[in-house]
Amino acid sequence: MKWINNIIWFAAGGIVCLALCLVIGFSDSTQVMEERPVVSTVTLSPEVPSQVTFCDHTLELKRYNMHEGLDRELSSFTYYHSTTLLLFKRANRYFPVIEPILKANGIPDDFKYLAVIESHLDPNAVSPAHAAGMWQLLASTAREYGLTVTSAVDERCHVQRSTEAACLYLKDAYAKYGDWVTVALSYNAGMGRISSEMGRQQVASALNLWLVEETSRYVYRILAVKQIFEHPCKYGFVLTVENLYKPFVYEEVTVSDDIPDLAAYAREQGVTYADLKRFNPWLKDTGLKVAGKSFVLHIPRRESVSSETPNRTAHDMHWIVR
Repeated sequence: MKWINNIIWFAAGGIVCLALCLVIGFSDSTQVMEERPVVSTVTLSPEVPSQVTFCDHTLELKRYNMHEGLDRELSSFTYYHSTTLLLFKRANRYFPVIEPILKANGIPDDFKYLAVIESHLDPNAVSPAHAAGMWQLLASTAREYGLTVTSAVDERCHVQRSTEAACLYLKDAYAKYGDWVTVALSYNAGMGRISSEMGRQQVASALNLWLVEETSRYVYRILAVKQIFEHPCKYGFVLTVENLYKPFVYEEVTVSDDIPDLAAYAREQGVTYADLKRFNPWLKDTGLKVAGKSFVLHIPRRESVSSETPNRTAHDMHWIVR
């Protein structure tokens, strides 16, 4: 029955497109005949809300730059179909990991969308500036907040550990600014730059700052992703539970001694070297030198590496049609 529902959704979309074409035709039949559509779809500008909430605070989008800022990012994510679909699929795997850590650290749940725009929820993401991991931390910042970053171990790519480090930064920024929007902007530009510009430009709200384009777009990208995740069908994204990626299921093994050959270790654990790496993306070499520390390895269970059974769990029921 689910495939029938999907067909109905797409058929409805086709009817909407046809209706739009007919409306245009009745209003100016000559122009339609001269410039009749040669593609099978109609591209609509997404609706931009007049206000949004971020971290339980209402943001009024009455200023033209705020309205246009969110309009740009909603348009981008709405029609960047393959990437946005992938965000939903990965979120089903990683939001259950990220959300409890944010909550335990007193960080608003909306900051999970910061990780979405930073890395597209890819633990192995690396930027041109050499920021790495799901939270795109620079090596110096990562070490400052307690992460191990070496040629063999890079905990910026450890989902849990990097989320904890990001929380520490966010708490420090909130202690400084007392405003979560400013905290979000500082995550991109740095607290020094945001503080300097707020003083120089003499504004009360960080959203009124004149900043480089990447930083100016930053909060609106977070807000756009939040809107789409909360209203996927409204923005044209139709998924079933089977489309979402299964959460990783694994055993935890604490390691306090060096592992000279991770491939041999993986075979001893009954998993492949590739799966060991996928479940532990912070392992950056063929072996592991603990250097007096202890590390927890995630050893995948069979159900995590088998495609025989599709995903049956939706982290958020708003993401799927049934």
